[in-house]
Amino acid sequence: MLLNARQILQLIDDGIIEFADKSCVNSASLDIHLGPKILMEISSLHHKPVSLQKRESLNMTEVYIPPNGFIILKPYQFILAHSREVFHLPNNISAEYKLKSSMARIGLDHLNAGWCDAGWHGSVLTLELKNMTNYHPIVLNKDDKIGQIIFFQHEPVSQENSYATKGSYNNDKSVSGAKPVSNFNK
Repeated sequence: MLLNARQILQLIDDGIIEFADKSCVNSASLDIHLGPKILMEISSLHHKPVSLQKRESLNMTEVYIPPNGFIILKPYQFILAHSREVFHLPNNISAEYKLKSSMARIGLDHLNAGWCDAGWHGSVLTLELKNMTNYHPIVLNKDDKIGQIIFFQHEPVSQENSYATKGSYNNDKSVSGAKPVSNFNK
């Protein structure tokens, strides 16, 4: 079942979503905001291939958006960013991130990795963003409304199938790159 505004407000009141602005609750979604830390791909002529099988991270550098400043995302540039909001999903609620249409209309793309399994907890949402324009840089400010989360309530999953048990990105308080296979729960 897709959760509505009243139910999302209850999630905020119950502490399932921290640092959320109640004025950002829509009819069936919650607008989320861009956090301050960004991982930017490092430009180099000698990049080694990245192994999908080993889940190696890209060669990236940390950049912080100043409190009253911004960063520029150049055409075709890729970054990892994060939400300001922190999520503590119980075993009966899953969520999905969607880019706001106004962001897509200026050429910003999200790489569609925004599924949040039941049991994911203590974490900000990592965002995989790319400027898809040919010519226009995109200005990103800390706390920009960057997307929206929709929530689904379902039958509780067992603890053994919960992301709380199986997941690798719990308790991430900031943006993170891919975690190597050795860090995954077995």
